[in-house]
Amino acid sequence: MKKPSSRIKEEIAKLQEQLKAAETREAERIGRIALKAGLGEIEIDDAKLVEALEDLARRFRGGGSETRKSPPAQNSTGSSSGANNEA
Repeated sequence: MKKPSSRIKEEIAKLQEQLKAAETREAERIGRIALKAGLGEIEIDDAKLVEALEDLARRFRGGGSETRKSPPAQNSTGSSSGANNEA
């Protein structure tokens, strides 16, 4: 028997709430770790910090080398292209 669309929408809403809660927990965990590591005291542009954290994530995933061979492309504002200033 197929589920009615209203039931599917309810399930989607519950899953969205679960996702939001999981993302909040993950953000709080990473934030606490970053503060312990001293990142809260560093004066750095959000785009540069995001780029550095992306490099770190790649390193731990095994997807990249520890040294960068070429600098990232930069737009006219000085931030890396495609970076989001929300961290």
